[in-house]
Amino acid sequence: MAKPILLHSAAELFDAIVSNPLPADSQMDRYFREHRQMGVHDRGQVAEAVYGALRQRRLLEMFCESEAAIDVLAAWWLIQGVSARALEEARYKGDARRLAERVRTTDRATLPLAVRANLPDWLLEKLQPQFGDEETLALAEALNRPASVDLRVNPHKAERDHVRAELEREGYETTTTPYSPLGLRREIRGSLFNAQSFKNGLFEVQDEGSQLISYLVEPKRHEMVADFCAGAGGKALHMGALMANSGTLYAFDVSAKRLERLKPRLRRAGLDNVRAVAIAHERDDRIQRLAGKLDRVLVDAPCSGTGTLRRNPDIKWRQIDLAALTKQQRDILTAAATLVKPGGRLVYATCSLLKEENEMVVEDFLSAHSEFQITPVQSIFERRHIELAADGDAMRLLPHRHGTDGFYAVVLEKQK
Repeated sequence: MAKPILLHSAAELFDAIVSNPLPADSQMDRYFREHRQMGVHDRGQVAEAVYGALRQRRLLEMFCESEAAIDVLAAWWLIQGVSARALEEARYKGDARRLAERVRTTDRATLPLAVRANLPDWLLEKLQPQFGDEETLALAEALNRPASVDLRVNPHKAERDHVRAELEREGYETTTTPYSPLGLRREIRGSLFNAQSFKNGLFEVQDEGSQLISYLVEPKRHEMVADFCAGAGGKALHMGALMANSGTLYAFDVSAKRLERLKPRLRRAGLDNVRAVAIAHERDDRIQRLAGKLDRVLVDAPCSGTGTLRRNPDIKWRQIDLAALTKQQRDILTAAATLVKPGGRLVYATCSLLKEENEMVVEDFLSAHSEFQITPVQSIFERRHIELAADGDAMRLLPHRHGTDGFYAVVLEKQK
């Protein structure tokens, strides 16, 4: 007999996520800590339902003609093939049979594009002029599917084929990623943190697109490099390994708490060339002391995160102050540029799909900083044996085209 659906638990968690500014994964962790009586299977069922409902929220609200969490989750379960009777047995108080009829008989091809794409109006209005209706829908459909689990091999400790074989020996089958020379992909979701090869520091979990950004920085042995917005340090770990654990890599971030999470990762990776530095803001004195001294600087700027909706579907239902974000991006890029020495490199990257956060920020920067010029990323891809076609001079990755999260990156060289 099928296990009863946990409709009310899922609705409770869904409601908490959409009414609270904290990220969905943080709220989910907290909810499960507060409900320790739930077993692994129950937690998995609730998490799958909540993330599924977040991805398809616009369509679900149309079906149930309601924004109430309990109705949205009921509609989601019906789409998954659960019967109206099962909803009634789960103590759903709405009209389960009428809702089931709407789900079964609605011709989705006749619905407005925003509903079919499961996008809020503001985001659809941004994407349509960039991609057109057909590709916007293809992009949205890719964003509304769960992401694969991508791994990045630690080249300081092992080669990709060795790590893949180790994982297979432990029962984790992977394939090589098409673009990143260090990438492995696992289509089956589930934690790999108990794998011995992870504990030994042979790999990190990192989207393939994120891995490619470090290759654009091209950090070399014995150089001075900065990851200006390091967060928990995924790219800093990659760059530190590409530098063969030599030179100095500064991992700057305004969140000391995020940087604390980098320290055990560095120990596991066997790296001691990365210095985590908490700063108050982009003009902090600890940054100013390095002005004009660094060979390479990465600005992985805070952004809307619209390219990560496969992993973070709650983002699209939150209020985003785009004007404030783009001002912050401009300020950070300007401050980071002061660190680059003549002949050095500055890489600007986001996980955003929006021109306002990407091309427009770079265009404004270049208009005020004639000492920097764009270096086409294609030449770097070819040098690094990465078989990926650039989008003009920049890298633009899209889930429906590349199977990665959405990323934008451009390489700027400071003239000597």
